[in-house]
Amino acid sequence: MDVEAARMIGAGLAVFALAGVGLGIGLIFSSLISAIARNPSAQEKIFPIGILGFALTEAVALFALLIAFLILFK
Repeated sequence: MDVEAARMIGAGLAVFALAGVGLGIGLIFSSLISAIARNPSAQEKIFPIGILGFALTEAVALFALLIAFLILFK
């Protein structure tokens, strides 16, 4: 196996984290919508926590893409 093929395989493995990120974001927002639907008066307290969870989960996706690009273009 040459180096270019190993880079492609490594970059492909690095973006497997994006599947987990998609699942995590879906779970965060489904729980957020469910919590707000059950208790609309708590939206002011729950919504910032949901957005924080989204931002932290999305950061994992950015790190995975960064690693994939580093593997491909280094």
